[in-house]
Amino acid sequence: MDKLPPSIFNDVIGPVMRGPSSSHTAASIRIARMAACLLGQPVKKAVFQFDPNGSLATTYDGQGSDIGLASGFLGFDMKDERIKDALQIARERGVKLEFIIKPFRNNHPNTYKMTLTGEDNSQLEVSAISTGGGMIEFIELDGFTISSMGDYYEAFIVLKKQAAPYTDSLIDHLKQNDYIDHVILQKKDYRLLLNIKSSSGSCKELVNSSNIFNHAVQVYYSEPVMPVLSGKNISVPFLDSQQALEFVKNTYREPWEIAALYESHRSGFSPGRVLEMMEEIVVLMNDSIQSGLMGTQYQDRILGHQSHLIEQAETEGKLLPMGLVNRVIASVMAMMEVKSSMGLIVAAPTAGACATVPCVLITVGKELNLGNKDIAKGMLVAGLIGVFIADKSTFSAEVAGCQAETGSATGMAAAGLVQLAGGDLKTSFDASSMALQNIFGLACDPVANRVEVPCLGKNIMAAVNAMTTANMALAGIEAVIPLDEVIIALDKTGRSLPFEIRCTGYGGLCMTPSASLLEEKMKRS
Repeated sequence: MDKLPPSIFNDVIGPVMRGPSSSHTAASIRIARMAACLLGQPVKKAVFQFDPNGSLATTYDGQGSDIGLASGFLGFDMKDERIKDALQIARERGVKLEFIIKPFRNNHPNTYKMTLTGEDNSQLEVSAISTGGGMIEFIELDGFTISSMGDYYEAFIVLKKQAAPYTDSLIDHLKQNDYIDHVILQKKDYRLLLNIKSSSGSCKELVNSSNIFNHAVQVYYSEPVMPVLSGKNISVPFLDSQQALEFVKNTYREPWEIAALYESHRSGFSPGRVLEMMEEIVVLMNDSIQSGLMGTQYQDRILGHQSHLIEQAETEGKLLPMGLVNRVIASVMAMMEVKSSMGLIVAAPTAGACATVPCVLITVGKELNLGNKDIAKGMLVAGLIGVFIADKSTFSAEVAGCQAETGSATGMAAAGLVQLAGGDLKTSFDASSMALQNIFGLACDPVANRVEVPCLGKNIMAAVNAMTTANMALAGIEAVIPLDEVIIALDKTGRSLPFEIRCTGYGGLCMTPSASLLEEKMKRS
């Protein structure tokens, strides 16, 4: 099945979540929820195997994978306040989680290889990957290679080998059903796996009422965990900046209208509803900033409440005269403090980079006396840049370093700022191109396995970079290298970074003597 185009609300802006990392906490919640659904009963025990050459072996307990997995098995939503206590609650409810660091063959640094045991002692072996920004993919089930991203209702039917002569007629019959979007068949070791995908609803009734069930050895069901479902005939008008410019040739539409139109094609929501959904997200983001400025408390973090110090120092005349920039800095700090205290945030495009886009757009929007709807328009344009990045590259720091996270965010924010200033589509693309050009090769090396240092500074740097490049583009300064070429070059650069500085905890700032001492101190506390 061909790769589907990214969705602004699936792949770029979102999820609404708690936790230090979308790749770890949000993704693991989704993975656990889907895995439990496949098991078909409450999970009594889950054993996870992480490859020592991957990222999770060193980061699963510091960046919240274990918390997310416990939350998912307990049925907690990503916004649930109980997430911070999920490990303790799981123990109290008799849900046992075990983590083993042991080599196995895998092609992705964020691979979860797991064995689940249900209340009746039945077991399920399944593997999934976290692909960045809370996105996931199940890649193995009961020995079969699969591809399930949580954007369909699905049935996985293991068939007896004697069913082989009937599979063609079964598939032809299923494809006639408008309820079904895709049917995929594969063979392995004298067994067959039939995967049915539907965007209309559960496949249980369909399977139970058909002849398929008579040939089944085992049937697994899963339900979607993504906000935007996929379907049979997904078609979008463009997938890169050049195609977008061609699409609007000889007409004029504001950049946000192009972004809303794209998402309307991808999601099936009307452009008006797309704008409403983004405005709801802007409200959440602004609430997070205000919550952070008022003060946060959480024991297991490096940095305490500091965001108020910027305004205090400015009032006392201690700062350089950069009023708007200083307010952006304070907003970024506030958002990052909310994230590190397990408060409610929106990954944009990831939790580690959650502050750059919203804090720039909301703070500058207020400076321009814009309301939430106009700020949401800028957020949609930022989301469109994220779509181009998601299609051609990745938001996973484990794959391409921090340039995939705060780097992507700076390019997104620059384009969104152009929308707020009244610029056109080409100008927004030029601003994004210049912003992205400035962050090639950015390492991901969180100190003490917490997404705080140097992540805070990188979010601030990305925010200011977005402001300067937006102004450059609005002034008519040429980007020189087109946005699409920059994204491709960015991806190649990120994937060529050494393994040690791609969020593995093996290199960079996190290996300094001071960082090592801090990590030991936090382990003891």
